[in-house]
Amino acid sequence: MGKKGIGISVGVTAVAPIRALPIGARLICADNTGAKELQIVSVAGYHGRRRRMAKAGVGDHIIVSVKRGTPELRKQIVRAIVIRQRKEYRRTDGMRIKFDDNAAALITPEGAPRGSEIKGPMAREAAERWPRVAGIASTVV
Repeated sequence: MGKKGIGISVGVTAVAPIRALPIGARLICADNTGAKELQIVSVAGYHGRRRRMAKAGVGDHIIVSVKRGTPELRKQIVRAIVIRQRKEYRRTDGMRIKFDDNAAALITPEGAPRGSEIKGPMAREAAERWPRVAGIASTVV
């Protein structure tokens, strides 16, 4: 007999990508905006536990600081989306996915991409959440 009130159906598992990028993590900027390296400042919409550091995963909306790049972008606080992560995660079909690097793409406050192309692959989880950004990606894995 199952526990009362667990509220899930048997055989249905909602698997979200593992959040593997804490605040302070450095990422590669995968688009052609001029930024090269980004540092996570905050995770938008993260609701965690008290005193727990916020973490981001594939498809999450993050606030970043541009650490390396063009002089106009350096030291700016901008919005971005995590499109790749090194830490392996499992999809609902059982497949396990991991990438060679941690990467993000810059977006506007409205959610439109700031660049015109994304270098390298983009995770399908991020592409489903952000279709406008997926439109400029070269490949979606």
